Amino acid sequence: MAAISLVLFIPPIYRTWSRRIPGRISHITQQMKIPSVSLYPLIFLFIGLGAMRFISTRPVITPELIAYYNDQPVEFQVEGVVAESPDQRDTYTNIRMRVEQLHNKEENSFSPVSGLILVRTFSTGEFQYGDRIQVQGRIQTPAENEDFSYRDYLAHQGIYSFMVADNIDLVGRGNGNPLLTVLYAFQRRALSVIYRIFPDPEASLVAGIILGVQSGIPAEVQEAFRLTGTSHIIVISGFNITIIALMFTYLFSRILGRYKGAIFTTIGIIFYTLMVGANPAVVRAAILGLFTLLGHLIGRRQSGPNSLAFVAAAMAGFTPDALWDVSFQLSFAATLGIMLYAEPFTRGFTSLASHFIPRDRAERLARPVGEYFLITLAAQLTTLPLIVYYFQRISITSLIANPLILPVQPAVMTLGGLAALTGVIFQPLGQLFAWMAWPFTAYTIRVVESLATIPHGSIPLGQVALITILVFYAFLFAFTFARSRLASIARRMTPAIPLALLGVVTVILWKAAMYAPDELLHVTILDVGTADGVLIQSPEGRSILINGGASTNELSDALGRRLLPFNRSLDWLVIADIDNEDLAGIPGNLERFSPTNVLWAGNTYGTRAATELWSQIISQSIPTTIMQPGQALALGSGATLNVLSIDAKGAVLLLAWGNFRMLLPMGMDFSVLESLMRNSAMRNISALILAESGYAPLNPQELIAYLNPQVALLSVAAGDKSGLSSPETIEALKGYNLLRTDQNGWIEIVTDGTRMWVEVENK
Repeated sequence: MAAISLVLFIPPIYRTWSRRIPGRISHITQQMKIPSVSLYPLIFLFIGLGAMRFISTRPVITPELIAYYNDQPVEFQVEGVVAESPDQRDTYTNIRMRVEQLHNKEENSFSPVSGLILVRTFSTGEFQYGDRIQVQGRIQTPAENEDFSYRDYLAHQGIYSFMVADNIDLVGRGNGNPLLTVLYAFQRRALSVIYRIFPDPEASLVAGIILGVQSGIPAEVQEAFRLTGTSHIIVISGFNITIIALMFTYLFSRILGRYKGAIFTTIGIIFYTLMVGANPAVVRAAILGLFTLLGHLIGRRQSGPNSLAFVAAAMAGFTPDALWDVSFQLSFAATLGIMLYAEPFTRGFTSLASHFIPRDRAERLARPVGEYFLITLAAQLTTLPLIVYYFQRISITSLIANPLILPVQPAVMTLGGLAALTGVIFQPLGQLFAWMAWPFTAYTIRVVESLATIPHGSIPLGQVALITILVFYAFLFAFTFARSRLASIARRMTPAIPLALLGVVTVILWKAAMYAPDELLHVTILDVGTADGVLIQSPEGRSILINGGASTNELSDALGRRLLPFNRSLDWLVIADIDNEDLAGIPGNLERFSPTNVLWAGNTYGTRAATELWSQIISQSIPTTIMQPGQALALGSGATLNVLSIDAKGAVLLLAWGNFRMLLPMGMDFSVLESLMRNSAMRNISALILAESGYAPLNPQELIAYLNPQVALLSVAAGDKSGLSSPETIEALKGYNLLRTDQNGWIEIVTDGTRMWVEVENK
């Protein structure tokens, strides 16, 4: 992330350097008779100083810091002051507390400690900024997983500890900063008024846009904004600050005059920034807005990229963690994109339109097109790589949604802000403004919700390598700042360009050819940890995934390497075991490899992963069949996937084609063992996947001897913490061909129904 931030700073720094600095350095060094090149190492000096500044902000974990007590097997009683306005959600409240002292339950006295902790409470009590509270519970390190690190997210805000409070008691009030106490009190009052004068979900939208309080926005509405690439509307950003600044400037300059009005505008922007939480993106926008205001007052033109770079550098100096804040990066990139590309896009549109209509009409047309479409396009050009990297998707509908809803946002902010402000003073007047604002807020939500239903309007991409993002920015800024040189190089490389394109096409065609149907049955045991993930590719090219493991990224990578590049959908998703370890990786991949049909065995509840996956399947209206004993799924060319048994946990399956038989006891239980050993068709099978990653009671020596598989397959993670596979199972497999994912990686079996070939990742 630091690399991304560094890349974002390159263009304005380059522009400043290329236009001004070399000449000034040359002038200074000529006067001092010093070669100008000798000052260039100063760049690396300042980079080093920046690194030292960042390191200096890292905490040293000592007994005086709350993080020292993380993950200890005892409960602590912690006392401190609420550091921000509490974040109230549907079923719980998050409280950021500045800790002052703690003790465990076995001690009688408190010990002084410091630091921030995030407390989650299910209490219905009302807590405010500045309240002194006591909480009790276990202090934990914030959680993280492969999709999102809550630990890193909080660490960049100076929080290294988390507690789910068993008890929370109010000790006293009024222990916060008096100014912030007033601002947060006003925010609470305004929030209460908004929910009284607006209906929901419009009230929640206004609260998010005006006050930065997003916790009330329904999940379905938030998802619609996310899918349409318009989430920036419901958060405080530079767009909001700009409108606020214009409102304050217009109001105060009319009443107080130019200079006094500017002073009150500055105070208003600062107060508003503090009230809505002062996150890095808002602070950047506020400082940049104040620079613009100052430039207008002193009559000096402002260089946008220079000011943006200065603001970012100043913020990084005060709070280095701001560079890792995603909202700050997106806000910085969007502002930079508008500064660099909005005007060229408008000129290009004018030039193109003038071929079809008179020049003066083209220039008039370019104004609204530029304001409502080209500016958005310029911002999206520089934010797209970050969106792809962090959110792993591209929203096609954003190109439609933003031009449709951006024109009404000034009315939403102006009228919504007036409704909240006047409603605090005199509610009937606020209600009048709310009626005026409601059509614009309702329009915003309905447009977004309608566009979110467009099929494939948002395309999931999966994890994207950081180097890909950096290369995109490198090419973009190289083209922006060194276009003439690149054109000269391109002319020299003209013969190489078609050859490179030909090479790309060749690679794509070979990739497609390698995974095209070859009239053979392919069964791949995916390396997805201590869980089963099996991909079947039938002789006619049908793709069937059975379970998927616990890792979203590992499953996405495994499927992405084996399915056709431009047709990644699955014909069937078969749920044969509802354990979390077998299903947790599927929900995050359901959109990426959207199955045409689902075949489900066992309960649709009972585990967190099963419940989540079932909900997603229903919400996406994927046709689903509940598995029945004796059912056979036709795979084409005579190959079948047969259901031998079903219970609440899952199913036992048999894959058969000609003389090839492969047993997949995904949902094996003890009642099935005897029935398998009474089934003469199970003797001398071709391949066996060991049940439950080699758990000994479900893989007894008698069963293995009866089945007598040509090859036994074990899905298990290296160094599995639960002790799988069982040593007894490995002992029972002596003399058999055993392949294991922890040693061999993925395992692929290929058969023509008579013969069988086996290939592994690591031999």
